[in-house]
Amino acid sequence: MLIDVKMAWRNIWRNPRRTVLTVLAIAFACVLLVFMLSFQFGSYATMINASVKINTGHLQIQARGYQQRKKMELVISDPAPVERMLDKMPRLSAYTCRARGFALVSTDKRSYGAMVVGVQPDREAKVSTLSHIIQKGRYWHTPLTAEEANGALVGRLLARNLDAKVGDDITIIGQGKDGSVAATVLTVQGIYSSGIDEFDRSAVQIPLSTFQQVFYMDQAVHEVVVIADHLSSVPALKADIRRHLARLPEPEQLTVLDWDELMPGLRQAIQMDLVSGGIFYMILIMVVAFSILNTFLMAILERTHEFGVMMAVGTRPGRLTRLVLTESAGMTFVGVAAGVVMGCLLTWYFQVHGIEIAGSSELFKQYGIPPRLFPRLTPLSASIGPAVVFVITFLSALYPALKVRRLKPVDAMNH
Repeated sequence: MLIDVKMAWRNIWRNPRRTVLTVLAIAFACVLLVFMLSFQFGSYATMINASVKINTGHLQIQARGYQQRKKMELVISDPAPVERMLDKMPRLSAYTCRARGFALVSTDKRSYGAMVVGVQPDREAKVSTLSHIIQKGRYWHTPLTAEEANGALVGRLLARNLDAKVGDDITIIGQGKDGSVAATVLTVQGIYSSGIDEFDRSAVQIPLSTFQQVFYMDQAVHEVVVIADHLSSVPALKADIRRHLARLPEPEQLTVLDWDELMPGLRQAIQMDLVSGGIFYMILIMVVAFSILNTFLMAILERTHEFGVMMAVGTRPGRLTRLVLTESAGMTFVGVAAGVVMGCLLTWYFQVHGIEIAGSSELFKQYGIPPRLFPRLTPLSASIGPAVVFVITFLSALYPALKVRRLKPVDAMNH
């Protein structure tokens, strides 16, 4: 076996130019696959984290059925036991309680429908980016002053539609939890811009205590929003929360949802991008596979006489096939190894410094994505592409190798 490996290695370099070009093609494919897969994974993580920081969080604890029906009466009546449970949770970065209600928001000039969201100012600052995206005015102080308790944060586009400025009064009219009319007058304390037009056009943030008073909620909330310490911790944290919820009174009334269930559109967008990327990668791999196929067909054509002589002196066709496959594996291994090393180094550089895609900042801004993206090098992104390249290119050498078995010594020596 060792002799076959030595012979295969020497045969690889009998035509250095062709070998180098083939190895470079394999290496280039591996570099591209490692970098692009890492870039995709990093972009997905950025998109998910940007979305959860703006609105949903990694996880939410809700009354069962609230996500589908969004009814005011589907509430967590007493969030205190849930909060005590979350205080002891590992893998949890922060949490907050929210309440939501649809209302008509009016100024003295215009009226628009909007989602009024009651938030806990101190906890909300740790869970979302709301406190950092105030363009005009200010975020709430802790503790709330009497003036700030009636302060509202309005999205940039909604403020423009209402023709409202900081310091203006807005009237909110909706339906309370008990079915009665919920109405109040608030002061625009700040105007925020998340970069997501739909969110900036349709949401008004007010203190949770004010929301509970206006909408007759008592101490009830609609959702407890949870942020994990890392995106990869979400499944384990969800399982822990679900297990602990089962120990609370009336656990069947509560459910825990992750970002995938809260934002199914984002998951579908990621899946579509993976499919389109996979098609491109397969085309790239097939090009490399045909390059390997061409290389070994040419090699066998040039060495037909040599193979005939070897069979004439007693070399079995099976050993010749094994020799050709060893040459293919050796050439592919060199290209894959070089490609993985170069791909990891390239990805690591951009993982540290990031990539700013020129002309895309406005598009990214609409989805709350930062203008500089960072690839995410993982064992999966560094291995899956090169592994597929190795397998496909090795299989592409099977046809030339099996062709050797059909050679007849006399005919081959006369070639």
